[in-house]
Amino acid sequence: MSEILVSSEREYRVTFVDAWQTQLSTICEGRDFVIITQAGLRDRVESGMPDAKIIVTPDGEEQKTLSTFSKMLEEVAKFNLDRQSLIIGIGGGATTDLAGFIAATYMRGIDWVAIPTSIAGMVDASVGGKTGINLNAGKNLVGAFHSPIEVIVDLNWLETLSTRDVRAGLAESVKCGFIADKKILELFLAGYERNLPEIVERSIKVKANVVSKDFKESFHREDLNYGHTLGHAIERDSAYSLRHGEAVSIGMIFAAEISHITSKLPLELVNLHYEILRMLDLPISYETNAWPNLFDFMAMDKKRRSRAIRFVTLEGIGRTGRAEMEFAELEEIFKAKVGR
Repeated sequence: MSEILVSSEREYRVTFVDAWQTQLSTICEGRDFVIITQAGLRDRVESGMPDAKIIVTPDGEEQKTLSTFSKMLEEVAKFNLDRQSLIIGIGGGATTDLAGFIAATYMRGIDWVAIPTSIAGMVDASVGGKTGINLNAGKNLVGAFHSPIEVIVDLNWLETLSTRDVRAGLAESVKCGFIADKKILELFLAGYERNLPEIVERSIKVKANVVSKDFKESFHREDLNYGHTLGHAIERDSAYSLRHGEAVSIGMIFAAEISHITSKLPLELVNLHYEILRMLDLPISYETNAWPNLFDFMAMDKKRRSRAIRFVTLEGIGRTGRAEMEFAELEEIFKAKVGR
C-alpha cells in the first residue's frame, strides 16, 4: 500500500489499495457513517459494504444541482448523524464534489472520505478539498473548501468505466503533464494502457503538490485550470452531453494556441497537445457558431477580470503563465484554431 500526503487546512493522505472496502472499514471503525454513491454503482457498493447506510444519487452532473443537494441533506439528516460521524462519497467527480459539499455544510462541517471510481475523480476531483455544485448560471459556483480526511484509490474501480470515460478522464492527466510533469506525457506517448497506474499516481502527485502550496487558489492553484476556462463553457453549452475531460481537451487546444501567441509556447509543444489528445481520441474542436454563448459563459468564470478573460497559459512544459484577453482577439483564435 502506497500513499501521497496532501497538506491543506488539514493533512491527509491519498491511499492506494487493492480492496477499498477493507481500508474504509478501518477508517470507519467506531464511527457512524453514511455512504453517498451514484445509482450505477449501488449494487457494487452494497456488495462491498452490505451493512452500510447508503444514499443513492442520480448519475452524472444531475447530482450537482441545488435540488439534489437539498434532497441529499434531508436524507443524511434522517440517519441522525452527529459531528463525530462520517460522510463517504463513492463515485465519479460529481459524486465526490456533492458528498464533500454535504459534509462541509451538514452541522457546519463533519469529516468525510472520498473513494473516487473514475480517473477524473482520482486525479482531479477528489484531491484538493474543492467541493460544490452547479447553478444554471455556471459550473461550480456554489461550494466550499473542505478536505476529506482520506482519499482511497482502488484502480479496480476502473473496470466499471467505458473506454470513453477512461479517455475523457485522462484529459486531466494530460493537463498535469503539461503544467508540471513531462514524464506523464512520455508515458502517454509510450502507450497509456500499460502505463495507466503510473499515469494516475503521477497525476495525483501533481495535484497534491499544487494544492499543498496554494490551498485556496490565490495563484499557483490556478495552474490546475489549464484548459478549463473554455472547457467549462463548452460543458455548459453542450448541456453536459460532453464529458468534463472531453470539454477540457478542447479547452487545452485553445489554451495552447493562446499560449503560442501570448507566452511564446514553441510550436512543437502546441503540436504535442494535438498529438496526445488525438491519440486518446478526444475532441479538439467545437461548433464555430457557439462562440457568442461560450464567451458569455467564460465571462462568468470565477477567474474573470472585468470583461477580460483570464487564462492559464504555458511557456513550456512545467512553466505556466497568465494572459488576459478580450472578445475580439479570443474570437479570432477560436474561429481559426478550434471552430469547425
